[in-house]
Amino acid sequence: MSSLKGLFQYRCLNSLSASLTKPHRNTYRRNYPTVLVYPDGSTINIRCPEPRQIVKLPVNIWTLSEADRKARLELGKPKKKVKN
Repeated sequence: MSSLKGLFQYRCLNSLSASLTKPHRNTYRRNYPTVLVYPDGSTINIRCPEPRQIVKLPVNIWTLSEADRKARLELGKPKKKVKN
């Protein structure tokens, strides 16, 4: 078995080699450059299969203060119509 090890090539795959090489596929999907916005406001560039400019992650309302939580919940409710 040890004599067969020299016949095969072993690829050392880790996180560094994945970022330095191309994806090894026969067919390539079209990926669009997209900006991902985290709830704290920080951004990163990602590849997304759908053509989008910005993807914004939702905010966890349980980590907000009570006043901010109520304000966010009011934004989701439909506006009331004013009768003339």
